[in-house]
Amino acid sequence: MIAPTQRQSLLFFTPLAQQITLLKDDLLDPVDHLLDDQQLVDRVRACLIGRHPNSSRTGRPGIAPDRLLRCCVLKHMKGWSFRDLEREVRSNLLYRRFTHYDADPTPDHSVFSRTFALLGPDVTEQVLRRVVGIACEQGVAQGKQFRVDTTVIESNVHYPTDSSLLADSMRVLTRSLRKIGKECKQGAVEVIEHSRAVKYRLLEISRAAKSTTEAGRGRMRASYQKLLGLTRSVVRQSQQVLERFKKGRLPVVGSQLAVFAQLSQLEHFLPLAQKVIRQTKDRVVLGKKAVEKVLSLFEPHTQVIRKGKAHKPNEFGRLVRLDEAENGIVSGYEVVAGNQADTESWLPALQHHQECFGKPPEMAAADRGFFSAQNEREAESMGVKHVVLPARGQLGEKRAQRQKERWFRRGLHFRAGCEATVAHLKHSFSMLRAMYKGEHGFQRYVGWSIISKNLFSIARYQEYQKRKQAAKEQAACPRQQDRQRNGAAYKARSRAWPKSPSSARCQKAIAPAAARAAIARAEGPSTGPTCRSATAARKARPPATMCPKRPKRPREKE
Repeated sequence: MIAPTQRQSLLFFTPLAQQITLLKDDLLDPVDHLLDDQQLVDRVRACLIGRHPNSSRTGRPGIAPDRLLRCCVLKHMKGWSFRDLEREVRSNLLYRRFTHYDADPTPDHSVFSRTFALLGPDVTEQVLRRVVGIACEQGVAQGKQFRVDTTVIESNVHYPTDSSLLADSMRVLTRSLRKIGKECKQGAVEVIEHSRAVKYRLLEISRAAKSTTEAGRGRMRASYQKLLGLTRSVVRQSQQVLERFKKGRLPVVGSQLAVFAQLSQLEHFLPLAQKVIRQTKDRVVLGKKAVEKVLSLFEPHTQVIRKGKAHKPNEFGRLVRLDEAENGIVSGYEVVAGNQADTESWLPALQHHQECFGKPPEMAAADRGFFSAQNEREAESMGVKHVVLPARGQLGEKRAQRQKERWFRRGLHFRAGCEATVAHLKHSFSMLRAMYKGEHGFQRYVGWSIISKNLFSIARYQEYQKRKQAAKEQAACPRQQDRQRNGAAYKARSRAWPKSPSSARCQKAIAPAAARAAIARAEGPSTGPTCRSATAARKARPPATMCPKRPKRPREKE
């Protein structure tokens, strides 16, 4: 059952709530007002209702839509895990006020995890579009400027090697077989533990891989063959257990539900383990190149992305396209399939921008990876006035003259802001590595990081406008104008005459060079020779009136 968004506060909590309102947070307070938008809450509520036909009125009470929305934003703003979110919301009064939990009990981290998973990629896209709509209503983003870039977001995987993938396959399959054996009749499923042998084979492979000699490669090949034999035996036993269960020959005496859960795990991981065995045999034993390489058993959607970085030539994750409008508002994103060229992402990005804002941008900018003559022509045919795509290679005279024009150089400066946006998303909003499981979880993680960043950008723009308006009102105040006028006159007098020294050290005012020059102009032109050099002019200048030094007091003899 969906919990209501209108709640009655406890009586004893009222005095404490008055004290909590005195706590201020420069980041959360502006975002708090933005999350009060009813359309955002309605989109989350519609997603929770769609879980089951009777979810709106029956079942255990769950997390309210407004609380779920605020917890999602808070988690990605702070870069917390679900356990961190549970601990911080439970112990911090400021976070309780932001998430509307106040004096109510907070859910467990597992409840947060399961409920967050209900907000799929489609709901995340709808929430993002509504946040971009709020930015348009507030005047933060108008869709006149557009820039696009691609970046790699890592999956939550370790560095993939054939030996580690074989070890993961054996560990997962053995664990499922052991749990099935506990629910069956004693002796029905005999599971052999190969963890020690696998550890020794991994150590042998890592030592042999450091050697570049033929003997070292032979030792590594022999260790791989032993590891392949162990993995094949576990895969064969898993297949036999599945066949026995389908034929009804598996004597289950315990929980049928637990057996079904582990059998589904076997059905999921067996094809992946067989692919790992095949690709290891092709690469190590036969010396062939693997066509479809499995990089992770737990994140099978992970792909190898090469962006030409010297410090990180291979990145394991997914390529993501980011569309950005004015003031750092990310209007859209797409998890690209494979490692496609940036030129193929230019037209879909422009079409998405036109759908989002209802008009093409006046200026569209991207880096050299997006350049092609066809992309320029398509952007101009869509109605883009200024297309800023720097060409690659040696430029012709006409192209060089075009890229030297002022509007083109301004567009290049605007495009450079993409790098700051990507860095801000990855380091401030924890988008460096997607922590949710599966391909849908990857898309949800990227989407909620962008939503949190957009809310922060809108709040920052509103605070900037408030300060700007306050400065204008302060400058328009007559009393403030008098203060500024008096301050300017005081500064002018200070520049003309320095502060008089103390009477103990000097009794005579010092005439500065500006005053002497004014006196000289009043007396008339000088009849002496003209000094053109600065050194000669300084020597010809009359000396300033100096204060006589105070004589030293003689010391008395003891």
